[in-house]
Amino acid sequence: MRKNYLLTPGPTPLPPQVTEAMARPIIHHRTPQFQAVIKEVSEGLKFVFQTKNDVYILASSGTGAMEAAVANLLSPGETALTIQGGKFGERWTELCAAYGINTEVIEVEWGKAVDPREVEKKLKSNPEIKAVFATLCETSTGVDTDIEALGKAVKETEAALVVDAISGLGAIDLKTDEWAVDAAVSGSQKGLMLPPGLGFITVSAKALKLVETSKNSRYYLDLRKARKALQSVDTPFTPAITLIIALSEALKMMRQDGLENIFLRHKKMAQATRSAIKALGLELFASAAPSDVVTAVKVPAGIDGEKLVKTMRDTYGVTIAGGQAELKGKVFRVAHMGFIEEFDIIAGISCLEKVLAQMGYQFTLGAGVKAAEEIFLK
Repeated sequence: MRKNYLLTPGPTPLPPQVTEAMARPIIHHRTPQFQAVIKEVSEGLKFVFQTKNDVYILASSGTGAMEAAVANLLSPGETALTIQGGKFGERWTELCAAYGINTEVIEVEWGKAVDPREVEKKLKSNPEIKAVFATLCETSTGVDTDIEALGKAVKETEAALVVDAISGLGAIDLKTDEWAVDAAVSGSQKGLMLPPGLGFITVSAKALKLVETSKNSRYYLDLRKARKALQSVDTPFTPAITLIIALSEALKMMRQDGLENIFLRHKKMAQATRSAIKALGLELFASAAPSDVVTAVKVPAGIDGEKLVKTMRDTYGVTIAGGQAELKGKVFRVAHMGFIEEFDIIAGISCLEKVLAQMGYQFTLGAGVKAAEEIFLK
């Protein structure tokens, strides 16, 4: 028998309250009982998104919510600006292409963050841009985007700011309304501590005007249907009942903790992880704005990065993530989001040390664990 540790950037570990909620007998969704759940989670989601606007729940992954943003806010032939600093920034460009949207792309070196001034320049040079698509936390590189600065750059224009907050929501700060974010999307399997299967999207009054005028074909992801249904405390199609009931439990936990305490906890776990990595003589991949959601680490010379991840998972039960796309085998990623606490991080660092030692990497055994402990003791 072996205990497993999940330190991946989604799915993340589930709290007992969430797993218990999913074991309850199912109820019908067109009932007062489920309406009460919808009311509860609607308010809870507004709290987490830090918005006064409605949050629509989709039976999809976070990518479904991303697609809903593109399909509802734009029309074929219109122009969008996408920020590509990793795998998920690229996804915005791919989604726009699928819906016939012309894209101007800001290419950001992987491991770095976009300079908001670049966005400002693009908007000034092309007033035809209808939307700017950004990523709160680029999970493939472990880099955060300064969404507050982007909001200031975009809000005085006709364009809408659309943010992929799939990894970051509930782990790092996103003041949707205050930072002038017009549409924010997320998913259930990250900071919200649920299994995959729910997508979320909230839109501002500015974005809602685009939804009403979009000429894109849409049906299941039509936010006009979602808006009309929510006015009657309902969903336009069969919802993921069990996941939404579990969501109500996760949101209760988050409201009880308070967002500031949640963000501080994630920050401390990230600091401990980064301190441990440096103590082992390893190098962070993020050269700027390292995220408190996930830490990306360069695989040291002479070490097989894919074997490292596989051995930790299959031999010792500690699952971290490898690199994606061009970073495959070149980085590994340790997540510290959701229902994770300091001893999960300690176990993960300890396992990393053990496997690195077995693979012939030279370092002082215990240095990473010691460095992490020193952060947790502060």
